[in-house]
Amino acid sequence: MNIDKVLQLLSGRDGMTDALGIVYLSTEDENTCKAIMEVDSRHCQPFGFLSGGASLALAENLSGVASLALCPGKVSLGINVSANHIKAVRMGDTVTATATLVHGGTTHHVWNIDITNSKGPLTSTARNTTCILDPAEADKTKDGGSKE
Repeated sequence: MNIDKVLQLLSGRDGMTDALGIVYLSTEDENTCKAIMEVDSRHCQPFGFLSGGASLALAENLSGVASLALCPGKVSLGINVSANHIKAVRMGDTVTATATLVHGGTTHHVWNIDITNSKGPLTSTARNTTCILDPAEADKTKDGGSKE
């Protein structure tokens, strides 16, 4: 999946991606996207291990970028994310997340996101659903309003 246009769109915008230092990567497969994140103090719980919340943020942001790549001119919003954390990751390691499209509808995408450490073992597996909206519809959701 080529995400170059999405990266241009997001360039210069503050948000979770910049706060966590997430780097997105294009892939050869049109139904997958990758990201890497160096685990530092921003991502860790008090004992020096990657927080599950940081893994969830990585998973949700990656699948949002992937949905944007599949739906140019649209907005993607994460509406459900869940994960199982399988192996601890220590501060100083780098994790790689791979999002694979499970369902690619016109209004919703479902992604499976596997996160591995630098040695390769699976550390977390997540599932995220993104809602695909026209920008005008997304504006209606501001200030707590629903799209309906």
